[in-house]
Amino acid sequence: MHTQPEITPERQAYYDRMAPQHLAPLWERLRGLIKKEPQPKTQPVHWRYDDVRPFLMESGQVITAKEAERRVLILENPGLPGQSRATSTMYAGLQLILPGEVAPAHRHSQSALRFVIEGKDAYTAVDGEKTYMRPGDFVITPSWTWHDHGNESDQPMVWMDGLDVPVVEILDCQFAEGYPEDRQILSRPAGDSLARYGAGLMPVGFETRSRTSPIFNYPYERTREALSTMAKTQDWDPCHGLMLRYVNPVDGDWAMPTMGTFMQLLPKGLKTVPYRSTDAMVVSPVEGKGRTTITTADGRVTSFDWQARDVFVIPGWAWHTHEAADEVVLFSFSDRPVQDKLGLWREMRGNASSAAAS
Repeated sequence: MHTQPEITPERQAYYDRMAPQHLAPLWERLRGLIKKEPQPKTQPVHWRYDDVRPFLMESGQVITAKEAERRVLILENPGLPGQSRATSTMYAGLQLILPGEVAPAHRHSQSALRFVIEGKDAYTAVDGEKTYMRPGDFVITPSWTWHDHGNESDQPMVWMDGLDVPVVEILDCQFAEGYPEDRQILSRPAGDSLARYGAGLMPVGFETRSRTSPIFNYPYERTREALSTMAKTQDWDPCHGLMLRYVNPVDGDWAMPTMGTFMQLLPKGLKTVPYRSTDAMVVSPVEGKGRTTITTADGRVTSFDWQARDVFVIPGWAWHTHEAADEVVLFSFSDRPVQDKLGLWREMRGNASSAAAS
């Protein structure tokens, strides 16, 4: 890029005269608008579940699920204070539903995912169908679908919410609406969507009405079985171990149009080769313990020692490696579908010698 032009008194006077007309000279701002490489404000951050859980449980004494509408503690990135963002484009939070509670039905233009952290057999109801959730399940709430949550078990239920709130905000397409009752009317039996679309079959004459997968609960049991079976014969990727992405069975595209979701298996003792990509990742370990070392674009190095139920963020275009102390399973999500569709996504791989030196 060109060097910054000198601001002479004559030029400054010219700029000052045009400012009331809401005009500005591009040549003075060009370097700030078009950068040689990404310079994300998103920072590496690690939320230890053991540290966060007491605050989450205390929230159950502070406010009811109905009063709060959604009793959630926002996972806010320190590089984006006050913006309710885990990354520049993704929202994340931890939601608590206590036994007997209902989080009232509503809908909004933002798409949402639920990744179950703790508890079992609470439910979410989406667009007329209820599904019961267990740890490791990935559940989708498509844009503008009615959804409510409830806990019919005798234990607290916690899941991570991921939403494309910042993306929808940038586009000025925010809409929301409350349902007349706490619970929506159910029109299909529990498990209908998985039976209908999740067995490698599709109803004859099916026509999609959405860019989101018609499956809205991807059970962890099935995902884990796929990883374990593939691990017997699959060559390990030096950067990712064995990494799968959730897909829409209608067309093989991403399960959600704005958020890419992944499940990753790392064998015990593996240290991955350095890797970076333009999508910032929100990561939650499901099984095992390990360490992730991140080198951001400004050269800062951060290491996180994590375990199951934690959440951490890898900024976009930041070199990182994973070290698996045990056999590890990692869930993650990012805005990669948006970057893919716009032709913006990039990745870069290091090598084994750089991994040894890091």
